[in-house]
Amino acid sequence: MKINDEDRKILEAYESGNSKSVPNIKKELARYREYAKSTLQKNKRINIRISERDLTHIQRRAIEEGLPYQTLISSVIHKYVSGALSARH
Repeated sequence: MKINDEDRKILEAYESGNSKSVPNIKKELARYREYAKSTLQKNKRINIRISERDLTHIQRRAIEEGLPYQTLISSVIHKYVSGALSARH
C-alpha cells in the first residue's frame, strides 16, 4: 500500500512518540461529526446540461473510482467550493 506524505508524517510522529493528544477529544469529535453530517447531507437537487462526451468521461471515471457518477460529480463540486480543488487556466 502506498501512503502519501501527510500520512507518512503522521506515522513517523506516532512511531517516534512525538504525537500529541487532542485536548477535549469528545468536543472535537462532536464538532467533526457535525462537519461530516453537513457535508454529506444532500438535500437539494439541481439539473445541469453537459456534453454527452463529458458525461461519458465522468461515467468512466466514476466506474474506475467505484462510485455512482452523480456521487462523483457531487464530490468534485464539493471539493471545488471548499477550496480542495482549483480550476486550471
